[in-house]
Amino acid sequence: MTGEKPPKADFEAFLRMTFQAPLDWLATRFLKIGLTPNHITIIGLAGNVGAAILIAVGELRWGGLVAALMAPLDAIDGVMARLRGKPSRFGAFFDSVIDRYDELILLGGLIFYFYQQTQFTAVLLTYLAAVGSALVSYTRARAEGLGLDAKVGILTRIERSIILIIGLLIDRPIISVGIIAVLANITAIQRIVSVWKQTKIE
Repeated sequence: MTGEKPPKADFEAFLRMTFQAPLDWLATRFLKIGLTPNHITIIGLAGNVGAAILIAVGELRWGGLVAALMAPLDAIDGVMARLRGKPSRFGAFFDSVIDRYDELILLGGLIFYFYQQTQFTAVLLTYLAAVGSALVSYTRARAEGLGLDAKVGILTRIERSIILIIGLLIDRPIISVGIIAVLANITAIQRIVSVWKQTKIE
């Protein structure tokens, strides 16, 4: 049951393999100047707060650009931890928690923007996107806490991030949040069903 490999995991592996050389180069440089993986995680959070503020005041493309620049930091902190050869359980936990903050902060900026524009359908879609995004992460974490696997589903964080950033850069964020609202919640349901199937034999 736990041997299932969903397409999104392959996509993430493909991205990491494709950009491994530049990521390793950047990670090595950051380590040489004394930065730690947690420093990079915090820098990414600060950048995403800035992106969310830009989004909230209507500078969607600039917000999308800043978010796009921050996105690689999510991979670089992990590469830095690997190159240091000192895996930290707190570091892994901290990175996962801040990833959730990064995503929800950006969606919060969009909720504020849409509310100011009186686009209440867009506000609802963004809220549903945030709910789905949180539940995708929670279902996996809760399942793994029970010793089960919940990596299945059609839309994980890396795809959600790409979809959101593209929507901001082309000034069509409502399309992005609509896609995420639907597919993220479907992904959460897929994970619930997967865990149910694993526990049926108990």
